[in-house]
Amino acid sequence: MDYLADLIAIGFTEYEAKVYLALLGENPATGYQLSKKSGIPRSMVYEALGRLNARGAVLRTGDQRTTLYRPVPPDMLLDRFEQEHTRLMENLRTNLNTLYASQDEDHLWSIRGRSSVMAYATQMIQEAGSELLLVLADPALQALHKEIITASERGVTISSLLTGKEDLHCGQSARHPPYESQLQELTSMLLIVVDNKKCMIGSMDLDLTATITTNRNLVLIARQFVWMELFTQRIYTRLGKDLLDCLDPGDRRIIEGFSV
Repeated sequence: MDYLADLIAIGFTEYEAKVYLALLGENPATGYQLSKKSGIPRSMVYEALGRLNARGAVLRTGDQRTTLYRPVPPDMLLDRFEQEHTRLMENLRTNLNTLYASQDEDHLWSIRGRSSVMAYATQMIQEAGSELLLVLADPALQALHKEIITASERGVTISSLLTGKEDLHCGQSARHPPYESQLQELTSMLLIVVDNKKCMIGSMDLDLTATITTNRNLVLIARQFVWMELFTQRIYTRLGKDLLDCLDPGDRRIIEGFSV
């Protein structure tokens, strides 16, 4: 584990992190001892120790002839950092939201990266008030399954079209024919329509990118796509063999895929 990088990630400088790590293994210690152990120039060690002491990460003796240092125990230090971080996030959430003016716009917005796309998709599902229409490949279904079930439990109508092998046991759910999924390049598709007001369209490939919009026309098209696919599957269950035999072979192959 890269402890140095982790400490830097929570706000330590490189020298501060090295000094704190050195102190964990050898304390109490003088600045000279820490300089030798960490490989940091002595003047830089004392600067780092001064900053760490000011931040409450290091304790020092009051003897000016031979000043000794020891670290604040990791649990105590990290608990305090966590509390400060939580408090900061809560303040930012409150204060930034007072500045944020959300407007319905017709723009198409792009978001890139699996964690960012999944986080935004999760937020959309959490915000759903009445209806969710979904097209989900297995990776997206696995990542969003819990939030979808929670939405269903609070009364949101769920209609989903699944392009993989995973199941979603809530709402109206159907599996898209594998042949047609490949034909229409839907095998990695991610589509979410929320309350007929907002949609996300993306692809669960290596370079995961999604488009988000509140454009009324595009949201309607996305919603109609899912609705028509589910409608077609409901109709298929009522078709007899005589009607299927009347279809063009290519169309029949697609329709028969509904039973897979």
